[in-house]
Amino acid sequence: MPYRQTPLTSGEIYHIFNRSIAKQPIFQTQRDYQRALEVISFYRYQNPPLRFSHYNRLPQNQKLDFIENLTKSRKKLVEIFAFCIMPNHLHFLIKQLEDQGISKFMNNFQHSYAKYFNTKNDRTGSLFQAMFKSVRIESEEQLLHVARYIHLNPVSSFIIEIDSLPNYPWSSLKDYFSDGKKSLIDTKSILGHFKSKEDYKKFVFDQADYQQKLEGIKHLVLE
Repeated sequence: MPYRQTPLTSGEIYHIFNRSIAKQPIFQTQRDYQRALEVISFYRYQNPPLRFSHYNRLPQNQKLDFIENLTKSRKKLVEIFAFCIMPNHLHFLIKQLEDQGISKFMNNFQHSYAKYFNTKNDRTGSLFQAMFKSVRIESEEQLLHVARYIHLNPVSSFIIEIDSLPNYPWSSLKDYFSDGKKSLIDTKSILGHFKSKEDYKKFVFDQADYQQKLEGIKHLVLE
């Protein structure tokens, strides 16, 4: 991965974005998206004791136990507040917890997923653009509006209609509406700004307000 002139700072939150080479679709099937989710869950931890390829061969119940043990025994590289996986790109709203944590996480994710995709499709070469883009979140207002931007991405990209957004399975929005389900997402930092989950839902679905705010966060929209 190329040298980043402005280093990412531990304790700071960033909007991270990357897309495929030549904007080609790289998440094509449900299996692809599910693989990406598992890789994200696995590599948010520092130095997992198994390679992902070994972990991936475990039965589902053992996978759950393994991730549970990682939570107890390994430090996280990053804390993820929001994400969205799209056919040719993906977004993260993410806090760096360890030095070079975001770079390690993204490098591990991209390398692992590219190896899977290339093997599956009899392909060679790079899959993602060489340098992911990053913008530091500078205020709580930006945190909330970038989270909403990420969660609305399937709608703004004309993949689904707004009414179907809660059912889009490849973003973290569903985790914000679930009750008591374990998740790879920290929802408290966002939901703590709202009286209820329903209020957050209204905030996300408020298209008129979103369009008004979009002018003010163009520098955070990385596409």
